[in-house]
Parts: sequence; structure tokens; C-alpha cells
Amino acid sequence: MAEIRTVTTLESKKLEVRNAIAHYERLIKQARADLAHITACIRLFELSDEPSQIPAYADVHRLFKHRELGQLCHQALAQHGTMDTRELAAFAMQAKGLDAGDKALAKAIAYRVVMALRMQHKRGKIADGGKRKGVRLWALPQTAS
Repeated sequence: MAEIRTVTTLESKKLEVRNAIAHYERLIKQARADLAHITACIRLFELSDEPSQIPAYADVHRLFKHRELGQLCHQALAQHGTMDTRELAAFAMQAKGLDAGDKALAKAIAYRVVMALRMQHKRGKIADGGKRKGVRLWALPQTAS
């Protein structure tokens, strides 16, 4: 028996509607992703200067004022003597009231500590204490007496 023309037409219409729904679902998915990106961008521009308000993925350059990280490292070295990069990063995080348990943030700040102290080492304001277990040691330079 031959297929009824009405059923064939309805089957093709069903396939057309199904494809249209799939297309609109892809558009909705893309629109949701776009909305999430825009919302995240707005949050970044609305951040306050309080460290606890900064999300973990935000740039750490905003956490410290100009030369503040170097001053904190000098303060830590004056109090405790020779320290490694991780200890200096932990000291800076504690001084700023940041979460010391956040490993990603600690690593990012440790990189900033290295860059700040390498520049000060070039200027002769920080002494290189060598390495301990693969981590750079820093100290204040010895004063000539």
C-alpha cells in the first residue's frame, strides 16, 4: 500500500520543526555564553579596591600600589632575615589581608615578587641569597661597616 501524502508532508514538517528547534537552541546557548561574558566584564569594571572583593581570576596588578610589593618584601626581610620567594609572597598576602590558602593567587603573587625583587637586585637594593630546593632566596644587602 502506498504511503499517504498527508503523512509524508507531516513527517517532512516534523523534521523541519525539529531542525528549527535545534538551530534556536544553538542560538540560545551562544546568547547565554555572550551574556555570561558581558556580566563578568561588568563585574571586573565594578570592582572595589578591597582585596576580598577581587575574584580569583582577576589581574593581581591591581592588588598592590606602585612599589608597595617591594616595600612589603623589604619590611619582611628586615624582620625575618633571608626569606624565599614563597615566604615573601605569603607575607605580602597576609599584610594585604588576602586568603593565604588560595594557591593560584599565591603563585601569581610569587611571580610578582620575583619580578619586583629582580629589578631591585639589579639596582643593588636586594641581595641574592642563592637557591633552596629550587626556590630563590632573598636578603637585604650587607652594609659596609
